[in-house]
Order: sequence, then C-alpha cells, then structure tokens
Amino acid sequence: MKRDGSQVFHVSAAHAGRTLAASLRGWQPQLSWSKVRREIESRRVQINGNLCLDEQRRLREGDVVKLLSHSLAPMPELSDVKVRYLDAHIVIVEKPAGLTTMRHFEERNWSDRRRQKQLTLQEMLPRIIEDYEESRRRQRAGRHPKRRDEARTNKQGPARRLPPVRAVHRLDRDTSGLMVFARTVPAERHLVQQFRKHTIKRSYLAVVHGHPEAQTIRSSLVRDRGDGRRGSTSLPEAGQHAVTHIRPIERLGEYSLIECRLETGRTHQIRIHLSELGHFLCGDKVYCQPLFQKPRVDKSGAPRLALHSKEIGLVHPLTGEPIHFAMDVPEDLRSFIDRLRANSKTGRSPPATPSDETSIEH
Repeated sequence: MKRDGSQVFHVSAAHAGRTLAASLRGWQPQLSWSKVRREIESRRVQINGNLCLDEQRRLREGDVVKLLSHSLAPMPELSDVKVRYLDAHIVIVEKPAGLTTMRHFEERNWSDRRRQKQLTLQEMLPRIIEDYEESRRRQRAGRHPKRRDEARTNKQGPARRLPPVRAVHRLDRDTSGLMVFARTVPAERHLVQQFRKHTIKRSYLAVVHGHPEAQTIRSSLVRDRGDGRRGSTSLPEAGQHAVTHIRPIERLGEYSLIECRLETGRTHQIRIHLSELGHFLCGDKVYCQPLFQKPRVDKSGAPRLALHSKEIGLVHPLTGEPIHFAMDVPEDLRSFIDRLRANSKTGRSPPATPSDETSIEH
C-alpha cells in the first residue's frame, strides 16, 4: 500500500485476459462482487494511470491497476467543451483535461452501453454541435438559448444518430487545449495532408523541471525504447522523425514555463523530447523515468500533466483561407503557475502532496 492509501497491482501473464472485476476480486478476495463493482463505479480504479469505469475490460500483461483511496473528480461533461469555430466542414473546440480524444483501436468494437460509461471527445462532439447549432438558431430568432441539460430533457422520441466527426489529430487525455475535427470526408483528407506536410501551426505551453534553453530538438521516435515506453532511437532508418522547438518564457523557482512549437506531431512527442533533455513535464508519471533508471521525483504539486495546446493555425479545407485561434491557460494550470510564481519569490518549495510521489504505473 502506498502512503496515500492506494494499492497498486501489476498484471502478470497469469492474469492477462481476465476482466478488471475478476482481477480485482482475485487480488482482494475479501471483497464481494458487488463491492468490486462499486469500487469501479465510484471512480476509484485506474489502469495505466487512466480512470476505468468498465468492469469487463480485459487486462493485458504489463498493465498496472491502481485502486485509489478516494474517488476521482467527475469526467468532463458536454458543457465543458467550448466550440470556437464551426461550419459545415470543420469544428474547432477547446478540449478540457481529463477527456480522451478518441477510442483506442482495441475499444472500437465496444457496445454502445460500454462506450457510454466513458465517452470520448469524438463521441461527444456530434451532440455538442447539435446543441451549439440549436443555440445559434434560437439566438437568430430572438429567443433565449436553451441550456444543454434543458435541451436534453425536451427532446422527444428515440435518440437519432447524428453525423460523426472525424479526428485528424490527438491530445493526451490530461492535456487541455485547442483541437480541430473534420465534419466531411474531403475536409478530413485536406486536414490530414496539412498535418503530413507539417503546415498546421501548433504551439503549447508547458511547465517543466529545471531551466531549459531555447533550442530545437530532433530525434527519431520508436514505440518501444527498450522498456515498453516510447522514446528516441539512435538506430539508422528506424523510427519517425520528430522536431520540437522550445522557448523559455519564465523561470518559476526550480521550474520553468516554456513554449513548445511542433514541427512534427508524433505520439507523446513533447513529453519524450523534454524528458530526454532532462526537463520532464510537471505531472508526468510516464516519462519521468530515464531508460533503465529510477524515476525522478516530481514535487511540483501539479494538478495534472502541465501541458496545454494554446494555439492552432491551419488553412480552411474549402475556402483556402488561413484560420488561427488561441486559448488561454485553463484555471487549474493558471493556479498552479501562480503558486509556483509566488513560491519562487519567497524562496519556498511547493507543498508536497501524496500525488507528488511519482511511481511506475504505465
């Protein structure tokens, strides 16, 4: 048991393929089946650092299951996603932290019932778009816009299937910020080409350990660097070329606020590059560990992964006009940065919390 009262279980080959509920009962035989289900439903179980509400999820060898001593905060709702731009071809939204962008490959055949327990942003967007368009119609007609919960209540008849949106890039679950989705196949193809040609402008704000200098990081990223985590390789002709430009903005005591501009967009690119540079992200419990070394301790008190997609610029797939949007840092990260700033002026270290303890859980 960890100091915060949580328990961590590592999935062995013997447990691989078993459901989450069956595995938890095997690890905790004193719990009844109903108690195990209540633990999962009350938002107290994580798999590889991510909340899991699905008792039927099949575990894989190497998964790390954490039974928390407390319930996690509720998942973001429809009203937490803000539409910044919408037309018949694309939609640009502000994604809150705590929301997965899209289904992983192994989840794509899940039933609607299983999906409803943990909706992704891609699955939520059709309803959000419908509400947004309804609100605009009411405003043009001079009527007060309905609240989203009121609109849900007033709908008659069975829920109709709404046109899906098409994801063309991702943000990590605990990363906040701007995202673009396609609403048509031609728009999807056009945006995918822009991403492939690296012409879409994306910049992020990050809070990191230490004080990195302005520089450009180039490496080849592979899915497994040797310990099951993604990372850079020195092998010729291996991996995907990745380029990140970083610029320091402000020193915050032992930490720094920096800007990261992506030239390429590989999975976990910023997190990997900063970690390999020796300046891992505050709140990162995956890339806090150098290859075959002990994890570095994060005492920053970050409320979550300290990464925010602040800016996106692209060419509209139909009109060819440039589109650019920026988003302020959300309240949780703003408060975190303000606290580090205040501590740096007084010379104090951030107060330690149980969540500051970094452990290998991915």
